[in-house]
Amino acid sequence: MSSTAPAPAPVPSPAAAPVDVAAVQRRVRTTLMAGQVLAGLGMGSTLSIGAILAAEVSGSPAYSGLAATMATLGAALAAIPLARLAGRVGRAPALATGALTAATGAVLAIVAAGLPSFPLLLIAIMLIGVGTAVNLQSRFAASDLAAPATRGRDLSLVVWATTVGAVSGPNLIGPGEQLGAAIGLPPLSGPFLFTVAAQVLAATLYLVALRPDPLRLALRLARDAAAAATAAGESGAEAARSDRAGIRLALIALALSHATMVSVMAMTPVHLTDHGASLVVVGFTISLHIAGMYALSPVFGILADRLGRWWTILIGQALLVASLLFTALGAESEAAVVAGLILLGLGWSAATVAGSALLTESTAPDRRTVIQGRSDLLMSGSGAVGGLLAGPTLAALGYSGLSLIALGLVAVVVVVLALTPRAAGGHAPRR
Repeated sequence: MSSTAPAPAPVPSPAAAPVDVAAVQRRVRTTLMAGQVLAGLGMGSTLSIGAILAAEVSGSPAYSGLAATMATLGAALAAIPLARLAGRVGRAPALATGALTAATGAVLAIVAAGLPSFPLLLIAIMLIGVGTAVNLQSRFAASDLAAPATRGRDLSLVVWATTVGAVSGPNLIGPGEQLGAAIGLPPLSGPFLFTVAAQVLAATLYLVALRPDPLRLALRLARDAAAAATAAGESGAEAARSDRAGIRLALIALALSHATMVSVMAMTPVHLTDHGASLVVVGFTISLHIAGMYALSPVFGILADRLGRWWTILIGQALLVASLLFTALGAESEAAVVAGLILLGLGWSAATVAGSALLTESTAPDRRTVIQGRSDLLMSGSGAVGGLLAGPTLAALGYSGLSLIALGLVAVVVVVLALTPRAAGGHAPRR
């Protein structure tokens, strides 16, 4: 009789252990929301004072507008590199790299103010603008592991978290100046300390809390699903095929809705002050516009999940049309302009949330970060072009004319919607 003991049962490797995707997604969503709050606090304070510092360092207010231009350029240039980095090593390292780049820019802005050096300041603000690219990529990170039925909601909650920073950030300018003066920093450079601290904290949070990495886990699950489909006699390549019609609709809706919003929003303070409005009215109008952009984004996320991406993008375009009619026909009325700016923010929010969800689910997992990077580049680039052309358009045609021209951008999106099958455009959420 053999005395050999039976071989022990094989122990499953950690990689083979089942993953509670819902629990991981809840942690990812909470982490991204916290990161958005931190980043928004720093970005809100420094970008608000960037124009003032640019005028101070350059010696001419004519160069103050370059601050917003360089920040937008920084976001555009970083979009594809950060997306490619995420595709190679995961969301956490990519988001952390972007946040630390923005922190570096804030440090350089303090140095530029002390020298003073206007070229260095422009480079610094461009690097700070990379933080905006991080914010844009965060909404896609929220969708990596989201269930199709709740993808719009999860994405919109991360967008909503931006509200805290966008509203609170500018209020840190005063305390930042006091802190800077207390430690001997040059005037106007103190608020950049908050950017350094907030972005470093955000980078640390991403590296520590985004585990397992949502993108890497999503890609692994997609490969497992494709292998299972192949084993069952189905085509794994067919299961992972991209929906070109959905991608086209999402890219156009995101880019042109953003260009519409930026072009009208950027010229509203100029129009109001030219017509005698006080700075209090201007600030109140922009605050309500920002609230429209972010505060109700969860509502549009829920609509995108329940009605479908196609219909929610259409709702966004309807809100943009209503906004532009208010600003075109009521250009001489402060109340009409305020109403128009609120609707402008709401329309942007609906199109951005639904378009981002549609882009994610329309793209094959192995191509997702590449297409998302191109989308962010198009968004930032179209916003920069829209803002650049808005000034000459305002000078030539007035605020009403600018609003009517912007209606043309909305019309393009509506035409693309009409040409896109509603099933391809996310008419019904995929389950």
